Amino acid sequence: MNNPNLGRMLRYYRKARSLSVNQVVEKLKTDYDISISPKTVYGWENSQNQPSADTLLVLCKMYHIGNILDSLGYEGVPEQAPLILTAEERELVLKYRSHKYFNSAIRKLLDIED
Repeated sequence: MNNPNLGRMLRYYRKARSLSVNQVVEKLKTDYDISISPKTVYGWENSQNQPSADTLLVLCKMYHIGNILDSLGYEGVPEQAPLILTAEERELVLKYRSHKYFNSAIRKLLDIED
């Protein structure tokens, strides 16, 4: 991942959450067992280097970044990723589709408007 917006985004969201660099370093260590120095965070924010994908996901969680791709400035990203179902969920969907006369009852049970 080599995105010039990453550093700017990380700095923006850190400040938006009123976190200091030292607080980020401490939280990464205590909550996620990720040991870094403040210099590393400054390097990320100044786009001198980038966090690993795993660390980036942790930072996004800490900063409450919901849509990472949108925050990085990517256009044309679908609002919602494709739905991946377990075998049980797939079976439920197929049974729902095959029993048309139960659909309205299920929709009512789930409080989904027709």
